[in-house]
Amino acid sequence: MSNQTSKPLHPDGQGDVVLRTTGLTKYFGKLAAVKDLNLELHYGEVFGFLGPNGAGKSTTVGMLLDLIAPTAGEIEIFGLNLKNHRWSILRRVGAIIEEPSFYPYLSGRDNLEALARAIGGIPRSKIDEVLERVNLLNRARDRYSTYSLGMKQRLGIAFTLLREPELILLDEPTNGLDPAGTKEVRDLIPQLAHERCTVLLCSHLLHEVELVCDRVAIIKQGTMIANAPVQELVTRGQMLQVKVANTETAAAVLKNLLWITSVKIENGYLVVDAPKDSASRVNQALAERGIFASELVNHVASLESVFLQLTGNDNHD
Repeated sequence: MSNQTSKPLHPDGQGDVVLRTTGLTKYFGKLAAVKDLNLELHYGEVFGFLGPNGAGKSTTVGMLLDLIAPTAGEIEIFGLNLKNHRWSILRRVGAIIEEPSFYPYLSGRDNLEALARAIGGIPRSKIDEVLERVNLLNRARDRYSTYSLGMKQRLGIAFTLLREPELILLDEPTNGLDPAGTKEVRDLIPQLAHERCTVLLCSHLLHEVELVCDRVAIIKQGTMIANAPVQELVTRGQMLQVKVANTETAAAVLKNLLWITSVKIENGYLVVDAPKDSASRVNQALAERGIFASELVNHVASLESVFLQLTGNDNHD
């Protein structure tokens, strides 16, 4: 994960919060795509935004970029209301919400120079600077058509960096990439946060999210069901795996303990959802009933297993 020991105050002085939504809601007819969403992104963090197919992630990103009008609720970015300060906010925001599109017959540098001229006010020196930041300077003169998928995605990120955004929204930035391309983009994302940029990352690759994100929010059917630091979510999902001679009897004993959330039998083991560091209590409770565990270990959860548990094994995109 992107483990930063401290988050500095934003240079504009609005404090730690870069983006805040309050009661954000969007209906399409009678269908509630997003319901009462309250998010906070802090300065200099990588924030993961996860959910099953159709959960409302893309609709939320569209509202954050003022591409979709909310039905209700407020969006504040850099301490300003998005509805009232659209242009002053969005000029400080970068986004990749689809596969980047460039001229295939131009080099990477020429593509960026053409876009910089269209935007205006960007010095030529900025081109090489952003190419170096995404590790493409040595391929800057090569045609875009010769780039790998990972290189194309990094060139897209380079384009978003031309205006020095303080907030970047990345929607599936590793979609369709091979393992090498995925790693290239994954390694780049924490660097952006370390360089005074806040990142909102939507991705279906939960292992990648676990590696790079500080915090995550999970939504299902438009409603937020989890919002916490990655490590906290993973710790919540930890289980005790217990091996005993009589699993049925042991399961009945543990199910009667109020401090145990659930007990399941899987592949001859008891899988116990209990408070953190409660292995000795579980062992003692069984021993008092004459049941002795031959094996008792913490089963370390992954973000993916926690996600599937929270969303009911729905498909995620």
